[in-house]
Amino acid sequence: MRVIAGKAKGRTLVVPRGGATRPATDRIRETLFAILEPELPGARVLDLFAGAGTLGIEALSRGAIHATFVERGKEAVAALRKNVAATQFTDRASIVEANVLSFLNEPPIEPFDLAFCDPPFVDVELANATLAHPGLAAALPADALVVARFHKKHPPTPPPRARVVRTTEIGEETLLFLRYSGLAAGG
Repeated sequence: MRVIAGKAKGRTLVVPRGGATRPATDRIRETLFAILEPELPGARVLDLFAGAGTLGIEALSRGAIHATFVERGKEAVAALRKNVAATQFTDRASIVEANVLSFLNEPPIEPFDLAFCDPPFVDVELANATLAHPGLAAALPADALVVARFHKKHPPTPPPRARVVRTTEIGEETLLFLRYSGLAAGG
């Protein structure tokens, strides 16, 4: 697996052994980042269920100024740390080794412009809980974008506080683009 475009184009990314994570394929990342390209310059990115960090690292490579990666799996975090170092983004990345819902219980002070939500495909409850979590909304300024990746047989339910702006199917996977508006902390 490699970074597709930008500053770190061609850099090899390591993936944890076993089936605990599902790194986004080249096809998924190419489609996703073609859509996100206008959103990336200067963006602060939140990568939930980060795994090896392929989505957040691709965003950094294409112009995001900072990415916060949240992942709880030990092997995934080890791979993520190697990948951030290999792409030379350590000064623009924060790695939080934590359960995503616990992390969202204490949302960060600085808002994120873009969030990736990529939980285990079959855990629709976890996807729904994450997308509807008040801490996620609190971490986003008005009109921030959230992209949820899921298997088309296991779609999450968009929360009432978000509007669906796009849905893109790629093979067996779906990318759901949500805008959360007017919900930042204090907003």
